[in-house]
Amino acid sequence: MTIEEKIFMRAVADFGKLTGYGFVRSSAGLVYEKEFMHGDFKAAVAVDEAGKVSGEVYETDSNDIYFPLRVESMEAGFVGEVRAAYEQILLDIRAHCFNMNCFVYSQANRLTREIFVRYGDSPEFPWDKFNRHGVFRNPDSRKWYALILSIDRSRLDKKLSGGVEVVNIKADADKIPELLELDGFYPAYHMNKKSWISIVLDGTVPDEVLFALVEESHAFAAVKKANRKK
Repeated sequence: MTIEEKIFMRAVADFGKLTGYGFVRSSAGLVYEKEFMHGDFKAAVAVDEAGKVSGEVYETDSNDIYFPLRVESMEAGFVGEVRAAYEQILLDIRAHCFNMNCFVYSQANRLTREIFVRYGDSPEFPWDKFNRHGVFRNPDSRKWYALILSIDRSRLDKKLSGGVEVVNIKADADKIPELLELDGFYPAYHMNKKSWISIVLDGTVPDEVLFALVEESHAFAAVKKANRKK
């Protein structure tokens, strides 16, 4: 993963803000250039029509690409200072010209927005080591009803590979075998497979089906009437 991919992983470009920030249109899309490190280096950052960010750092005297920037083993010393300064430029662009999503996949973010509209709940990210795993819980019962995870597809099917976001939801035990026959549904990853199920959030399952199942899961997490405080 490149420096740019890491920094802009959950970021969505606001093209109006990009032009106001100083990006200019070119054959590569919108491009922003800035000298740094006392003018010894120049950053050239491009955002294409799809909002993907790429960049390069040049030595200003020779206009050559500064290749050590991409060598991960060279983290200390002068190279580390150049990389840190370049990352700061990218972070400033992200802060001023991009909106941050909770997740990477668009369907995961649509689901997040739908949950907030329906129930007023936002995801919690309780694990520092797994900071891309978001939990939705009923604030009254504190029970989980959805968990969005970023995992490798091989965790669901050993024949598959590549990263994907999935949501674990609670479902009627009698309904789970039927769901598992459909594309996009898998036995629950890392949870009780008798009462939970995993759904890939790559668009395989239509939004309306996904939202309806999450609504059922939310009902499982509701506080029983007999337990409600009077």
